[in-house]
Amino acid sequence: MSWSQFCALAGVSIQKTTMMQAQLHCLCLLILYLTTGYSQQGKFSGPLEPKTFSIFEGQEASQVIFQFKASPPAVTFKLTGETDGIFQIQPDGLLYHNRALDRETRAVHKLQVSALDAQGTIVEGPVPITIEVKDINDNRPTFLQKKYEGSVRQNSRPGKPFMYVNATDLDDPATPNGQLIYEIVIQLPKINNIMYFQINNKTGAISLTLEGSRALDPSKNVNYNLVVSVKDMGGQNENSFSDTTSVDIMVKENIWKAPELVEIVENSTEPHPIKITQVQWNEPGAQYFLVDKEKLPRFPFSIDQEGGIYVTQPLDREEKDSYVFYAVAKDEVGQVLSFPLEIRVKVKDINDNPPTCPSALTVFEVQENEKIGSNIGTFIAHDDDEENTANSVLVYRIVDQIPTFPKEGLFLVQTYSGVFQLAEQSLKKRDTPQYNLTVEVADKDFKTLCHVQIHVIDINDQIPIFEKSDYGNLTLAEDTVVGSTILTIQATDADEPFTGSSKILYRIIQGDSDRRLGVDTDPQTNAGYVIIKKPLDFETTAIHDIVFQAENPEPLVFGVNYNANSSAKFRLIVTDVNEVPKFSEHVYQAKVSEDVAIGTKVGNVTARDPENLDISYSLRDNGRGWLKIDPVMGEISTVARIDREAESVYRVQVVATEIGGSSLSSIASFHLTLLDVNDNPPRLAKDNSGLFLCHPLQTTGSVIFEATDDDQQSFRGPQFEFSLGSEILQKNWQVSKINGTHAKLSTRHTNFEERVYNVPIHISDGGRPPLIGIVSLPVTFCKCVEGSCFRPAGHQPGMPTVGMAVGILLTTLLVIGIILAVVFIRIKKNEGKDNVGSAQASEAQPLKN
Repeated sequence: MSWSQFCALAGVSIQKTTMMQAQLHCLCLLILYLTTGYSQQGKFSGPLEPKTFSIFEGQEASQVIFQFKASPPAVTFKLTGETDGIFQIQPDGLLYHNRALDRETRAVHKLQVSALDAQGTIVEGPVPITIEVKDINDNRPTFLQKKYEGSVRQNSRPGKPFMYVNATDLDDPATPNGQLIYEIVIQLPKINNIMYFQINNKTGAISLTLEGSRALDPSKNVNYNLVVSVKDMGGQNENSFSDTTSVDIMVKENIWKAPELVEIVENSTEPHPIKITQVQWNEPGAQYFLVDKEKLPRFPFSIDQEGGIYVTQPLDREEKDSYVFYAVAKDEVGQVLSFPLEIRVKVKDINDNPPTCPSALTVFEVQENEKIGSNIGTFIAHDDDEENTANSVLVYRIVDQIPTFPKEGLFLVQTYSGVFQLAEQSLKKRDTPQYNLTVEVADKDFKTLCHVQIHVIDINDQIPIFEKSDYGNLTLAEDTVVGSTILTIQATDADEPFTGSSKILYRIIQGDSDRRLGVDTDPQTNAGYVIIKKPLDFETTAIHDIVFQAENPEPLVFGVNYNANSSAKFRLIVTDVNEVPKFSEHVYQAKVSEDVAIGTKVGNVTARDPENLDISYSLRDNGRGWLKIDPVMGEISTVARIDREAESVYRVQVVATEIGGSSLSSIASFHLTLLDVNDNPPRLAKDNSGLFLCHPLQTTGSVIFEATDDDQQSFRGPQFEFSLGSEILQKNWQVSKINGTHAKLSTRHTNFEERVYNVPIHISDGGRPPLIGIVSLPVTFCKCVEGSCFRPAGHQPGMPTVGMAVGILLTTLLVIGIILAVVFIRIKKNEGKDNVGSAQASEAQPLKN
């Protein structure tokens, strides 16, 4: 661009000025364009109108801002406002500043520009001109203090600020120049290279890290020093300014601690609520709550917002002797500040409960020959007040004895233990069988009267005596029913009736080593009933010489012993009865492989006849005829092939019959378990005639079939292998195994006719030895309708086709017509004739009528 072109654009007339002046003026405008071409309109010259200019602070002096153009009659310009001696305007309208701007001194300059005529009169304006001073980073951040001091409680919540550091920067905070970033650069001491403190890089808030919340302990380190730096430019520029300060932090003991055990006296009459303890968070402003972990129906405690804990009503130790609950501190938004504190309350006992008797009447027994000082029993009363305190210490005293015969004070009770003892003399049941005592039980404030009854019991100083010593002979058949009572014996005892001293137990001490007999005692009469407990056996013992012993369940007193009067005898004679043979077992069991050879011995039974007669064996319920038995030896063997698949456990009955005598017999069972061998080839599990594929095939198809085997399977089930029956089939078919029992038959192409294909399949069971089943799998290729095979109905045997049915119908109608015609003709011929044969008359008569 030439000078003339540029000056023309700038509105400078070269004709009005010398070439040198014009070029100088244009040069100034070019500088204006290059340096300050950022007015509202983006032009470096223009008419007098309101404008806003943005200028970076710190630029060199004599910088041109804008060239205002005057319109006649204006010939010059005037500048007013906040010029601060910095801004000037030339008569030709060139606005410039004569020294560097400083945003921190004045960020915005409000100026006015007026256009004047030759007489100095304002002909245009004043118009407002705004100069915005843009910031540069020419100020470093500065901490407000060179040293800060603060304190923090141990276990304070991590992340919650406990102090702040602050720095300022005179640069524009809306630009990166004034954006400050804080950082902890040194922590002393730094234990295990772990930072206990952290700072919010924007706010300067200092708080504990999680590790610091856990590890700070004033007993180990009470003081910490931090060096904190601050940088402007958001800390992202290597040319940013920075400053540092020192922070001294003192660690104070945590005051958020569970209080000691609180003790509250029960049934207090003081006005409630009553303050019982205090908790306090490390900082003010916390909100306090109580948490009842026991979920009591009524919770008798509360807390105020100063952390004071109160009991709200009187407590009863006998109802509940202790409480455990928790105090929780939360911040203003409801966040828990720290772990809950356990509050433990113990309810202190007062003596507010009288002693209570163990029951309305306590009964003790004492034998009539007990020595003086013997313990009779222990009387234990109860007191609901706290155990092992003075409130529950009980004192016992006998205050009355009825009767007083033979004297008063026959008994004493130990003061604190409640043990009753015989005090004066031995007792006699015939004198007084029973004593009633009144016992006073007292604690330090209350007294209670209880009642004790002492029974004098008879001692066992009399032995049972049989009414007779010999009960003679008794003859019984050996098949007498078990449970039969065969004899009643009787002994008597002079001790007190219905006590352990007079009750009689009978024992057989001789003549019944097999314990075939027993004796039951009548509790009312002491009679003994001799009963058969086990079957009698003539062959084992034919004569029993029985001796009975009569005894008491209570031991006899010292010096008294059982003698001959406490024993009796009788003879039991057992007579022989012809009995059935007896097998050694009720059920005989054996196992054998199902492929054993015919004639194999599979078991043996034995029976014995009590009368030693010979025995003959035979089988019963041998339905399949698989077994036979040797009639003399009892050996059982096979007489035919046995098959586990037909019957896995073959059960027969064995009959033992005595030879001679009454030919009595008995029966036992013989169970033969057949062990499987692999003797059944695999086969198809079901009818597969319904397998089909839709014709014509669009793509290769497949059908799934299942195999089974009648042999016994392992716990894993069958593991069949599948293959095609011939290699020639492989060009059309392929078979693949799905699992141990299922396989898939697939086509290899789609070119099949619409008919049934019977595909031979080999199925191997993998047994020992392996067996292969050859099956024919029918697969139908047919047209499909809605996913089902459509098969036109074919001609069924015995059913006529449609054509045949029509022919039969026409033939039937023709025959009927012929018959009607013949009948009609004959009727016409016979009209008027009187002599008609009987056969003809009988045939024509119905038609005439």
